[in-house]
Amino acid sequence: MTMYIAREASKVWRKVTAEISAELPLLREKWRLLLAGLICQYIHGLAARGVHYLHRPGPLLQDLGFMALPELGQAKGYLSESLFSSIFISFVLWTFHPFIYHSKRFYTVLIWRRVLAFLVASQVLRIITFYSTQLPGPNYHCREGSKLATLPPPNSVLEVLLINFPRGVLFGCGDLIFSSHMIFTLVFVRTYHKYGSKRFIKLLAWLMAIIQSLLIIASRKHYTVDVVVAWYTVNLVVFFVDNKLPEMPDRTSGLPLLPLSTKEKDIRLKEERDNKLKDEFHKLLNGNHGDPTDRRQRAQMNGRHGEDINHALSEATANGT
Repeated sequence: MTMYIAREASKVWRKVTAEISAELPLLREKWRLLLAGLICQYIHGLAARGVHYLHRPGPLLQDLGFMALPELGQAKGYLSESLFSSIFISFVLWTFHPFIYHSKRFYTVLIWRRVLAFLVASQVLRIITFYSTQLPGPNYHCREGSKLATLPPPNSVLEVLLINFPRGVLFGCGDLIFSSHMIFTLVFVRTYHKYGSKRFIKLLAWLMAIIQSLLIIASRKHYTVDVVVAWYTVNLVVFFVDNKLPEMPDRTSGLPLLPLSTKEKDIRLKEERDNKLKDEFHKLLNGNHGDPTDRRQRAQMNGRHGEDINHALSEATANGT
């Protein structure tokens, strides 16, 4: 048993080291984009913390989802967070599966560059939206009478920059339209739908996204409009951003195809053009320019003309004698 475990561990380690050697060149090339995406996550958290200073509690707005779905209450508010955590952790683990599994369809560096681009574009729209109009928060800690509903003015810039993590993230108010939880959920689900391989998991992921939406509303963490706007905004953002980004290479063939940079693509195109010009030049020098079928037809025609000329000459010689 010990030998078996050691042998399997050795296989896994070889796969990990092989994948690291394949991913490192991509990381050296794309690390600035990845770092920018992570910094934007902090900026998004900072913006959400900032709008909390502007939040003013008030009566709950009339909401169709609140009428249709029974309120779960504070005791069951963990349900939506538990489901979101399972979606988040499952997706992160899936993106790193190329380091362990033999079959793989993408590079981890490239898929996270794509995911961060989707997240940042959606979060920029979200920040613009919730700063445009502040709505009274429906969550329990954002209602009238709660000490957490409003924040006193900060004593220093450092207090704002630290965003009171994680309490400031969990008990924020004012960052409503549109739901940040749904941004992450829909980006993850759409990414797996495109690059995942299991049809059942794809269907399950969409089902979990729907259940997540209902739980957010039933927990009174967001108004229904926050969830509805997230559904069509995030899907449209992913669609348009995905079309602008270069497509990732498919690794299912087992070939180590790394995506080319712009400089490498230009060099390869130049080499292809030079080779084509050289081929054409050699064809002209050898008199072989043109389609091979045309050359065969011309050779046959030339052969017929030669036979006709020889026949005419033989007839003229006979008549002269």
